[in-house]
Amino acid sequence: MSEDVVIHIVDDEEPVRKSLAFLLTMSGHAARVHESATAFLGVAAGLRNACLITDLRMPDMSGVELLRRLNEAGHMLPAIVITGHGDVPMAVEAMKAGALDFIEKPFSESVLLEAIARAVAQLDKQPREGTSAADIRRRLEQLSERERQVMSRIVAGLPNKTIAYELDISPRTVEVHRANVMMKMQAKNLPELVRMVLTTEDDLL
Repeated sequence: MSEDVVIHIVDDEEPVRKSLAFLLTMSGHAARVHESATAFLGVAAGLRNACLITDLRMPDMSGVELLRRLNEAGHMLPAIVITGHGDVPMAVEAMKAGALDFIEKPFSESVLLEAIARAVAQLDKQPREGTSAADIRRRLEQLSERERQVMSRIVAGLPNKTIAYELDISPRTVEVHRANVMMKMQAKNLPELVRMVLTTEDDLL
């Protein structure tokens, strides 16, 4: 099935659509482009064996709203959201709405292709290495109270300087706590940490 998957790109900027389509085509993927979320919704009902890459901020409809509309209509696809650095809270909302992953700009080709591989694997319903909620809770238990405070603010999208101000510690101390959080949670990057937090959201309240 993987060879026949079509990756649909939704972005209001033509250069972005073209560059992403070129990258995917050169990597062996079939790609289709859509200039708006509204345009994509018009064809979503008839799609089979497809994945979605959508920008978060678009003039006609946000990526979050697009995912919500797809969910409501029963047409949800494995979705990757592309987001700016300051849009992490919105990206978290996108994941709550069903996005599989989010990628912060600027991103490398390898990061995007790895996310697509995960999306295609989900579409194929292949067994994937995952982390159970119990495993994540055990990792959470290893965090100190301060590390939990830092982690909740990282996931909320706050920069280190703001976290330092709120917790009355130095930015360098925030960096140390941040590194410890990533290590103890065994998270490779921010999107992976967010997924873990969403899995055990009640534990962070």
